[in-house]
Amino acid sequence: MHRLFTQHPETVGETYFQHMYSAASFGVKMLVGAFCCFVHAILPFMFEKKGSEMITDLHDRMITNRHRSPAPEAVEAKTT
Repeated sequence: MHRLFTQHPETVGETYFQHMYSAASFGVKMLVGAFCCFVHAILPFMFEKKGSEMITDLHDRMITNRHRSPAPEAVEAKTT
């Protein structure tokens, strides 16, 4: 059962709690971005670039600037 919660985070070099924080921070940013897009749909003069800026920021955080090293548990599992 424990592996269900740790297997994926290990593949991205994070502990369970690091992954929880990272995923939650992405989720919050996506919710804020969605809100800005909906407001922009109704009031086009507001948040003209905010949605695309948030997407770019999330892409940079997730893909371009990923810098975590493998979680200690993942390294240990690979060596045994």
